[in-house]
Amino acid sequence: MIRRIITIDQDACNGCGLCAEACHEGAIGIVDGKAKLLREDYCDGLGDCLPACPMNAISFEEREAPAYNEAAVLAAKKAKEATLPCGCPGTQSKALERKAPAAETVKAESQLQQWPVQIKLAPVNAPYFENANLLIAADCTAYAYGNFHNDFIRGKITLIGCPKLDEGDYSEKLTAIITNNNIRSVTIVRMEVPCCGGIEFAAKKALQASGKFIPWQVVTISTDGRILEN
Repeated sequence: MIRRIITIDQDACNGCGLCAEACHEGAIGIVDGKAKLLREDYCDGLGDCLPACPMNAISFEEREAPAYNEAAVLAAKKAKEATLPCGCPGTQSKALERKAPAAETVKAESQLQQWPVQIKLAPVNAPYFENANLLIAADCTAYAYGNFHNDFIRGKITLIGCPKLDEGDYSEKLTAIITNNNIRSVTIVRMEVPCCGGIEFAAKKALQASGKFIPWQVVTISTDGRILEN
């Protein structure tokens, strides 16, 4: 049948995953770092995903597609609810096995160089931002990655946030910090879950809006505490 259905511009998509979160039917997923329409029969054509996309990569088209299958969508939701407390894959419950630490393990020292660390609380013109190597991290990363202080915080000024739980967008605050200070480099550390793409997008948007050419990198941490290859 000919009906209205979404299409995703793969060149424009940044893989943040916000559209997948906004799609209540589960029609969209992240594949190889890009949003994909996984099930055409799950797409109801209402477009809840459109306003969620920060890159304007999603639009409507009229084309041949299978009819919207509400029964299949409801069945899939019911199956997911059996393992997830909500529709976000980042909330999936799992147990992680760890080896007991050796008795002679040395107590780790904090490498934090400033306070506060929350993006929304940090003053834009704090003196510690001058000539700083800036770390912008999703707050779960420090809990998931065991040596976070030594491998990421050491030698950097740290800002943290959670794009899923915090209200608003970090990009305006981060733009002000990067624009008004001499930032030497930016390291973005996020979790592998799709909702964490929001902090990566905000940091990249701030770098672009600042008009400065600053070295930057993104590091992704898995839920079991590994650094994933980007």
